Amino acid sequence: MNKYLSAWIQSFWYKEMYLSSFFMPLSMIYLDIMRLRRFLYRIGIYKSVRLPVPVIIVGNITVGGTGKTPLVIYLVEFLQRQGLKVGVISRGYQGEEKPEPRLVSVKSDPALVGDEALLLAKHCACPVVVCADRVAAGRHLLLNTPVDVLISDDGMQHYALQRDIEIAVVDGSRRFGNGYCLPVGPLREPQERLQEVDFVVVNGDKNIEPGEWSMRCLGIDCINMQNGEIRPLASFRGQELHAVAAIGHPQRFFRQLQQAGLNIKAHPFPDHHAFTQEELRFGDQLPILMTEKDAVKCQRFANAQTWYLPIKAELESGFTTELLTLLTRKQHG
Repeated sequence: MNKYLSAWIQSFWYKEMYLSSFFMPLSMIYLDIMRLRRFLYRIGIYKSVRLPVPVIIVGNITVGGTGKTPLVIYLVEFLQRQGLKVGVISRGYQGEEKPEPRLVSVKSDPALVGDEALLLAKHCACPVVVCADRVAAGRHLLLNTPVDVLISDDGMQHYALQRDIEIAVVDGSRRFGNGYCLPVGPLREPQERLQEVDFVVVNGDKNIEPGEWSMRCLGIDCINMQNGEIRPLASFRGQELHAVAAIGHPQRFFRQLQQAGLNIKAHPFPDHHAFTQEELRFGDQLPILMTEKDAVKCQRFANAQTWYLPIKAELESGFTTELLTLLTRKQHG
């Protein structure tokens, strides 16, 4: 999608505009279709499959990035510390979608498996399988690897796969935009869907409502994409640099850099954008700083001026205790 069109749609979704009421019938049609689809799964017309191990869904009810992938990495590392064998499944969005599941490694091509899946394989010391059919992905993983629990990166609306625990991630700054479902607003499902999930995790420490859990995504050190040099983010203060982001909410990344005191020239691109080398030529020798999700796609043409900022999720105290309690109950239920 053209980045200017993408920006316009985002502004439309996250502001109350007079056009919204004009397009409301489209949103109502979409909502009726979603409710009918869920009803057909509930009564068994559409088949829903339960896998032999507990399944944790990490998803959202809005279009675009909310911070699901950092949370998945956090959960994998936590559960592994508890002695559990974890597997991750993902759609492999913007990869080469094929009907058969594909095992992801750190050497996989992001054009084939998707940037998020490659990032998961890079950070999670566990098998990662991509397939548009989450049931097929889960079966393939379980057939080839002993696993105690499966985590699905996204897939909250993929009702063909039954789930034991649902975690919905919410963008703390944007929340639910204008509150409308697609195509008028950013909602994949109505807000009342959150009443059915087990945990609502809010990315950011603002706009937290009762019953929600706060998550922060922290970036401390930058890594040079050519030589692996590690440099504190704060060391870039006082110099101008280019900031590149092709994520669901690029402004979150830019705001993080600005709050760290950096003087940036912001370059937003559509989520999952497939970069070319020419798009990172800005006609100067200023440093270029991007997200780690973008870095996995740009590694092949990186130079000494190209850096990325890894982020790490932190959850508020008590979240993991409640998660483990619920997971144990599901395992022995």
